Amino acid sequence: MSVILIRSLILYPLVIFAVRLMGKRQLGELQPSELVITILVSNIATLPLEDVNIPVIVGITPILSLVSFEVIVSWLNLHFPKLRKLISGSPKIIVRGGKVERDILRELRFSADDLLMALRSKDIFDLNDVQFAIVETTGSISVMKKQSSETPSRSDMKIAAECSDPPVMIIADGKIIPQALETLRTGRASVEALLKANGLTVDEVFIMTADTSGSCFVADKNGKAPKHLTLGGNNCDKS
Repeated sequence: MSVILIRSLILYPLVIFAVRLMGKRQLGELQPSELVITILVSNIATLPLEDVNIPVIVGITPILSLVSFEVIVSWLNLHFPKLRKLISGSPKIIVRGGKVERDILRELRFSADDLLMALRSKDIFDLNDVQFAIVETTGSISVMKKQSSETPSRSDMKIAAECSDPPVMIIADGKIIPQALETLRTGRASVEALLKANGLTVDEVFIMTADTSGSCFVADKNGKAPKHLTLGGNNCDKS
């Protein structure tokens, strides 16, 4: 049992390193070559765990070899488009100008049900709303709606709006996050002063977020209604 535990502790970080080296993608976003490598790595990693008579190096060597090969293939794909097309394929247009391309669907072995299911995953339930749809090399579908079916934007409605980055968490479960303070260019003293003015301490805060304009969301550990405050300006509690 101790031998299996030691082998697990060796192979676990190795597999994590291998997957990280191939890039940050979800399973459904893997290219065919990446998916094959992922399956092979997972299978090879189990061999030394299932049979203690197999040396650990027998599992480590092919894993590192396969990952190195995948990195080399990725580099070649990056510099040679024709090779990338050969290995990963190319996107296929399945709806063009609102018209379903039946020949392409047959080529991809996409049924009508598959098409509708893929559109529903994009919150589209009516084919009349689709102007253009592409099946990517990962198997996912990208859709462009008809202009008449698009949700109007603020610019369409001529509503002025400032662009800003999303809020960042500056307190998590009573702990201040220094990196967030650096991002917002503020200090711990300012945060503590804001909380104190509203009857709170850092330890009492479960979540606190803030954006670059200073708008804050504060939820305490007691489950009270969240507070909406302003960091570095006039505090306004909208709760």
